[in-house]
Amino acid sequence: MSTLTVYNTSKMTREDVLSAWKSWQVRTFVTIWLTYGSFYLCRANMSFALPGLGTEFGLSKTLLGLLGTCLFVMYSLGQFVNGQLGDKFGARKLVFVGMIGSALLNIVFSFSTAFGFMMVVWGLNGYFQSMGWSPQVKTMANWFTVAQRGKWMGLMGSCYQIGNALSWLLASYLAANYGWRSLFWVPAILFLISSAHFVIRLRNAPEEVGLPPIEQLRKIASGEAIETKTGLDPTAAPVCRVTEDKHMGFGYTVQVCLTNPRIWGVSIAFFCLDIIRYGFFYWAPVFLIEVQGATITSAGLTVAVLPIAGSAGSIFCGWATGKFFDNRRAPVVCLCLFGLAIFAYLFYYAPPGAWMLSLFYLAVIGFCTYGAHVLMVGHAAQDFAGRKAAASAAGFIDGFGYMGAAMTGVFTGWLVDNYSWTAGFWYWIIAALIAAFIMLALWRVPVVEQDECD
Repeated sequence: MSTLTVYNTSKMTREDVLSAWKSWQVRTFVTIWLTYGSFYLCRANMSFALPGLGTEFGLSKTLLGLLGTCLFVMYSLGQFVNGQLGDKFGARKLVFVGMIGSALLNIVFSFSTAFGFMMVVWGLNGYFQSMGWSPQVKTMANWFTVAQRGKWMGLMGSCYQIGNALSWLLASYLAANYGWRSLFWVPAILFLISSAHFVIRLRNAPEEVGLPPIEQLRKIASGEAIETKTGLDPTAAPVCRVTEDKHMGFGYTVQVCLTNPRIWGVSIAFFCLDIIRYGFFYWAPVFLIEVQGATITSAGLTVAVLPIAGSAGSIFCGWATGKFFDNRRAPVVCLCLFGLAIFAYLFYYAPPGAWMLSLFYLAVIGFCTYGAHVLMVGHAAQDFAGRKAAASAAGFIDGFGYMGAAMTGVFTGWLVDNYSWTAGFWYWIIAALIAAFIMLALWRVPVVEQDECD
């Protein structure tokens, strides 16, 4: 039944409905996993372009950091806007537009010669990149129940770590062999191919393929819905009402974000998390090359451990919330953030030349960073806002995160230029500690299934 485009539930048994739902869950997950992982092709490439840009144009670290800040500021603004639009228009339209726009802007950037023009193009790229995450968080909320999200959102979180790692490896290879400009047009071509796959394979919600909404599917699966269609055998599907996945209105989605103190708490903590996350994401290759004497290729192989270990972190932490904390995300996030601060400290003060020890520290940093990250911007957005405002909440939280990332781009560069790498690292460590204490306050907040079909 998985090959059908639209189902007629009036002619389906309970097992048919559940089989179709599970088939589409797998299809939706795989499509989103591949798609969002490919977003990093046209974002992570900049980290390995920085040395070439600095050499060719004589740019200071402050100016190189300003490029990242342009992307992060526009990404942040875009998250606030596109989170709302994601709830209105769905992922299939909005994400596709974002992929096309980002790919074309990367191609344009590859021909840049003026720094001002680079800032404009990379900033616009940030806006189109911001169309990727929030709408797909809503799509996952439409297809998966609260109890299922710990596992499936954790697996989804691995996509952008593995995508990040592969993008870094590709970028380091291209930079070493073909120059920094190739880092932008080669990934862009791959991203365009990914966009075609996405728009063909994805559907925003069960309702779009003729299945009941997720709330009814959960009840059918659990046996809560016991009324069956007249004339069918006892295995028949319960009477279910297939409706449109309606947008609740911008007034509703904005209100959910602005009046929910739990969403505000997660957002402020996420602001701090992205300071250290993007500290390592944006500056780690430069630190390894300049301070530890790594080549650009070896730096690429070394920092790739961050997202690779991060994928394990997102999967494990998503599972742990259901296994040990009754689907509460804050306890696991809190533990990850304290661990992140400790191992960032250990990494910076590791003995010179202790490559294996530094690699281990980076792996733990990646595990803790991305384990906390996906729980905050994925699970928590779905849990605290409900699926009808999941994209808006994810955009709100991620928007705050990228304000922190924007500060990391230029402010870390300024700290390193004017003081030292020590100042930059302590800036990141303090941010992680602040985030940890905020999430500690949410430790006992429960998460429950919601009924919101109407």
